[in-house]
Amino acid sequence: MNFFREDLRGIRAFAFDVDGVLSTNELTLHPAGDMMRTVNTRDGFAIRKAINEGFKIAIITGAESESLRKRFGDLGTGDIFLGSTDKVKDLLSFTQKWGIDQAQILYMGDDIPDLEVMQIVGLPTCPSDAVSEILAISRYISTYPGGHGCVRDVIEQVLRSQGYWNFT
Repeated sequence: MNFFREDLRGIRAFAFDVDGVLSTNELTLHPAGDMMRTVNTRDGFAIRKAINEGFKIAIITGAESESLRKRFGDLGTGDIFLGSTDKVKDLLSFTQKWGIDQAQILYMGDDIPDLEVMQIVGLPTCPSDAVSEILAISRYISTYPGGHGCVRDVIEQVLRSQGYWNFT
């Protein structure tokens, strides 16, 4: 997909769902009732690198867990929308706060609650195991499933295309 590489150069911000994107679709229930998620540390490294390079990152999820706020807050993400019932509204709040055009946002989602918000961003993407409706509207489908490096995949590609992924 040649157009995808060109699209990467215009990205200034990222927005991610959590369950099925930053974590797997499998949740473990803790005896105290909390849901426990598994996240990929390489995704975390990429998020921190993007923030350090000046990119804005939003976490927009229907989940309501303070452990998510802590995890992504510790990485430097200040825009965390937990319990989101209107992802479009939350994304627009994020864009207005930072003066970012929707066309400059890469969003990664995996399921029906992400459908509407993915239709208004510049670069809708998804993990390899997203539902068929999301696969159909994604301009890029990562080779990685949710929770297994798909976020690192898209962040690394954007940073490489803009000259920010240099470690030699």
